[in-house]
Amino acid sequence: MSREFNYIVRLHGTNIDGTKMVPYALTEVKGVGIRLARAIVKQLGLDATERLGSLSDGDVKRLEEATSDPGTIGLPKWMLNRRKDPMTGNDLHLLASDLALRVKDDIDLMRETRSWKGERHAQGLKVRGQRTKTTARKGRSVGVSRSRIRQQQQQSRDR
Repeated sequence: MSREFNYIVRLHGTNIDGTKMVPYALTEVKGVGIRLARAIVKQLGLDATERLGSLSDGDVKRLEEATSDPGTIGLPKWMLNRRKDPMTGNDLHLLASDLALRVKDDIDLMRETRSWKGERHAQGLKVRGQRTKTTARKGRSVGVSRSRIRQQQQQSRDR
């Protein structure tokens, strides 16, 4: 009995290409990387070389439940992307818009508390200790402009 192939599968509010292999298709959901996707597929006993569109509705539902809370299928806590949440103290795994909102809230909290990272975020500078002398330059901090060099050369000739 052949099943119908779904070219677009919806997972966690994201339209995913059904022609991709299952682990790679799962990475299209924000908050799921290739390592987590492969672990979920292995834990659920699915074939990693199978296409997402050829899975049954039950398998897609199991995938959606497993990606929303990977701890329930037996994955270790260190694979979750929000361990020891400051608000609740629980180990969470956030996806899609929840992840984006939580990151934005964390940055806003850092700004309000005037922490070093918050100050760097507020100024639009590098936050994690990277060099800034020659990289990430935009606006007025970029080197000398050619017009200014020409003006200086012109002035030195005129003297």
